[in-house]
Amino acid sequence: MGATLGIDQIAELMRRYLEEDGAKKSIVVEADSVEEALADAAVQLGVTVRRLEYEILEKGSPGLLGAGRRPWKVKASPQAEKREVAAAAADDLGGESLPEAVEPLVKDRDGECFVRLTPDGALLKVTAPLGKGRRAQERQAIDKLHARAVRSFDEALVREVIKQASSDYVRVGDFISNPANDALITVDLGDQEMKAFVTMTPPGPGGSDLSKDAILSFLRNNRVVHGVLEEVLQELEDKPRYREAVLVAEGTRPQNGRDSTVQFSFETDKTKYHLKEAADGRVNFKELGLIQNVVAGQPLARKLPPELGQTGRTVTGKVIPARNGKDMAAPLGRNVHMGDDGSTIIADINGQVIFVGGKINVEEIFTVPGDVDLKTGNIMFLGTVIVQGNVEDGFSVKASGNIEVRGNVGKCDLIAEGDIVVHQGVTGKSGGVIQAGKSIWAKFIENASVEAGENVIVSDGIINSTVVANKKIICQGKRAAIVGGRYRACEEINAKTLGSPVGSAETIVEVGYDPKSKEKMDQLQAQVYRIKRQVEELDKNIATLNAIKKQKKELPEDKEAILQDYLIRREEQVQELRALAKEIEAIQTYLNGLKSKGRISASGRIYPGVKLVIKDVKEEIKNEQKAMTFYLEGQMFRTTRYEEPEDDILRRGPPDAHKAD
Repeated sequence: MGATLGIDQIAELMRRYLEEDGAKKSIVVEADSVEEALADAAVQLGVTVRRLEYEILEKGSPGLLGAGRRPWKVKASPQAEKREVAAAAADDLGGESLPEAVEPLVKDRDGECFVRLTPDGALLKVTAPLGKGRRAQERQAIDKLHARAVRSFDEALVREVIKQASSDYVRVGDFISNPANDALITVDLGDQEMKAFVTMTPPGPGGSDLSKDAILSFLRNNRVVHGVLEEVLQELEDKPRYREAVLVAEGTRPQNGRDSTVQFSFETDKTKYHLKEAADGRVNFKELGLIQNVVAGQPLARKLPPELGQTGRTVTGKVIPARNGKDMAAPLGRNVHMGDDGSTIIADINGQVIFVGGKINVEEIFTVPGDVDLKTGNIMFLGTVIVQGNVEDGFSVKASGNIEVRGNVGKCDLIAEGDIVVHQGVTGKSGGVIQAGKSIWAKFIENASVEAGENVIVSDGIINSTVVANKKIICQGKRAAIVGGRYRACEEINAKTLGSPVGSAETIVEVGYDPKSKEKMDQLQAQVYRIKRQVEELDKNIATLNAIKKQKKELPEDKEAILQDYLIRREEQVQELRALAKEIEAIQTYLNGLKSKGRISASGRIYPGVKLVIKDVKEEIKNEQKAMTFYLEGQMFRTTRYEEPEDDILRRGPPDAHKAD
């Protein structure tokens, strides 16, 4: 057996076949016989007869003594090199081949002679050969006539019938008829009238054979009216089978209707992994595809209605009833509904679609019973994720709701549109990224990059990290220290301790502006600086070329082209600078208009070396200070006794991860 071809390979092979079939030239010819028609077609197409494919459009007939004669009509075309094409296709598809058992287009079959005795005389039928088959010979016909005791026949007519090979019975002679010795037939019904068998007794001397029409009439007279096998009757006419029961009719079995079913648009087998293959052929075993995310309004399944049963029928025409398919209730679970068409099951919310207990559910919470590791792969979920264990190094958890981790978070990515709650700590190892659309809660944060749309709340301290919060950074607890790294918040940064007594790590604390807008403005200003340098370089080149042009009255053609290119590029750079200036001005206006004054507070100690930034004013701590709050007044740093955070954010505690809103 050859290798099994895939869908894409089969499609390619079929495309090749269609191209060849479309390119083939075919013609229609008429002649007194198939052989003559094929010979004529071979001459017109310029190939041998063996290289022809043909289809008989109309059968010819010699008629009786020339009366009623009609020609054979044949459609012929050159054979396509199917096997060569298949081999070429296999080479293109990586060495795979088609199955070896390929049926030829035209089967080879010799022509045959059939003799049948009827009350009207002796009849002869001759069939034409197929493919490379041989024609029936006159000797064969004569031998069969002699075998049936037919001595008086028209030899010229026999030769004509042999030549025409029309597959029609033609009377060619007489015999001494004895109706008492005609062939006999009996019929038996079996399998509860689902089958009919005939048994034929051969004719005696002078007896007539049974024709197809005679057998069919006999069956009808014996109530066999359904499922008659016409091709078997024709075979019994041409090649009678005597003294054996031959199946000539089969009833139609009833077909019970299919019960209503459900076509799922998602994978219901939880044991199947969907590994993703990268462009280089490597498989990422962290992407297991265990979660099937869906969005609100997405079709999840389609309920197919039950089918009506198809009644059966015995060979005697009796109707056999069939059972109609049963309707079943739609497998509607939580957070899904039936569409207006009454058959499509649709998701109500974003989340994970699962099939449990015969119901389709969309869950807005995905719970990892242990750690996020190679067993689970990376997690991406359109809802809330709860991790009962840890998130190991190198893995990621992404959610459109909240993320709650009951254990620790390593060097990994946590990204949520809602809150992120880490019951233990974050050890980023200078590579972890934690991003929340709302607030982030953790016991400690170390060597990580953290960004929150609202607040960052830590109880045991933050070390050597980059933390950005659009509202507040609060670090309160017995060991709540902010040591090393850069911390930016719009409203407030409040900790027990800022900096380290040994001053080993630079600690930068910034408040009083929107961190994201400030970061964007810094990027724009860096871009402005880069473009200005490019403009200065262009100005130098333009000045040099203009000086040469002034001296020589004109520049060579290539130099003039370079000058014009410099001028165009300079104009483009100037236009870009103007656009950047407008964008920077808009951000600056927004930052200046912020109502938040911004303050930095430490309930314990603030160590020397800590750099404080409130809006655009910077201050570096020279001497150790205790229980102090810093704020800005008239572009000057001011201090006051330590002030607690203004709201009850600490009293409320971390949010419930089950609620994204």
